[in-house]
Amino acid sequence: MLAKELISDAIPPLTPSDSIQKALDRMAEFRLSHLPVVDEVQLLGVLSDDDLFETPDFNTVLADSGLMLKKVFMDHEQHVYEVIRMFHESRLSVVPVLDENKHYLGVISINTMMEYIASITAMKEPGGIIVLEMNNRNSSLSHIAQIVESNNCRILSSYITSFVDSTRTEITLKLNRSDITAIVASFLRYDYTVIATFNDIKDEAGSSDRYEQLMNYLSF
Repeated sequence: MLAKELISDAIPPLTPSDSIQKALDRMAEFRLSHLPVVDEVQLLGVLSDDDLFETPDFNTVLADSGLMLKKVFMDHEQHVYEVIRMFHESRLSVVPVLDENKHYLGVISINTMMEYIASITAMKEPGGIIVLEMNNRNSSLSHIAQIVESNNCRILSSYITSFVDSTRTEITLKLNRSDITAIVASFLRYDYTVIATFNDIKDEAGSSDRYEQLMNYLSF
């Protein structure tokens, strides 16, 4: 996935002749705190609502406002991982995208970015989550996948978290099954450290079984 494939056509840019009030109204309309200012095809920069609110006269046009614009953009051929990094570093709610001639193509919004991240990490899909801890020298994704698949299960997504000045690694697995008890047992049998599990229906089922046993006992 490239940056150009995430551009939102529904969000128009501001122009130098737009007023402060129009800029605030448009940000409110799209629920954003930033918008690009574009002169024809030339990106002038990104405007923040924090700066707009400090302007004494909301009828002032952007060209005469003297506001500082943040020069942040992505090349349309950059990978989505670079887009994610840009959002993290810039703390913007939109990132402009330019073509090979530095002409403005559109913006990627933080909402579009979050929807994409949800899709590639299978957040919307039902299933259990297992978090493993191990030494990064001993981490083998192929062996982990083999353990999961031997339990007739499939990994929907996974990601690795490393820690500065440490050999410790956490691997988070999203699986296509909510009953992950047997899979957790398999990891423990192979001496993996399971530090957390989520969405395991066995926990809920166990509580239900204990409740039913209590009701049966009280009925005698």
